[in-house]
Amino acid sequence: MQKRHLDPQQYINEQAFTTEKYILPFIQQAKKIEPSMQVLEIGCGEAGNLKPFLDLGCKCVGVDFSTPKIEKGKEFFSTHPNAQNIRLISEDIYKTKEFDAQFDIIILRDVIEHIHDQDKFLALMKNLLAPGGIAFFAFPPWQNPFGGHQQICESKILSLLPYYHLLPVPLYEGLLKAFGESDGKISTLLEIKQTGISLERFEKTAQKNGYEQILKTLFLINPNYEVKFGLKPRKLTKFIASIPFLRNFFATCGYYIIRVK
Repeated sequence: MQKRHLDPQQYINEQAFTTEKYILPFIQQAKKIEPSMQVLEIGCGEAGNLKPFLDLGCKCVGVDFSTPKIEKGKEFFSTHPNAQNIRLISEDIYKTKEFDAQFDIIILRDVIEHIHDQDKFLALMKNLLAPGGIAFFAFPPWQNPFGGHQQICESKILSLLPYYHLLPVPLYEGLLKAFGESDGKISTLLEIKQTGISLERFEKTAQKNGYEQILKTLFLINPNYEVKFGLKPRKLTKFIASIPFLRNFFATCGYYIIRVK
């Protein structure tokens, strides 16, 4: 596992860097961000993605199933000048009753590919959006070189090896065991194999649930790779981006903004 994931403050700052530099400008193309806005991040972790919105004076709510991550986020934001404007909740998004408003902007960054029953989730999200509200999604298509999130493997070889997550389950699980991955890590990776989502399935599921697509950008080099690896973002060529299914093998990230029709 990369050391950056073990340092909450570094990880929060990295998340905030990418959000401020790339995600905010992307969202601003569809909706001007005002200090009075209500912003929700689902699957927020330590809530680093909310920091740039909080810096602008937005009222922010973050929800994550992981209590330790939420507690680390609360500690980080306790000294922020706008600390009174952020609320972090450790709860299952399907169960929480703590929302007291609908949201102008909802963010899911590297989250939708972990959610079981994505159809049910997108139906639920409609109730959380304020009239005219938008939802931002960023996720890696399952078929891309590291769509299995194998970078979390303890084995350095497996963490750098592309595409093997596309193997049939018995072969994939056997390879993970052969390289000494723990039962917990294997379980996590197999779960991601179950929930991984393609660009086409995301678009189809959103349309089925009454959303319209406002903006979309597919990246050959994920904007988050700048802070992680020093690589500048690069968009997928228009030709490759126009070919369904094939584009999933080359796009390391898709940025989408959708809203209720």
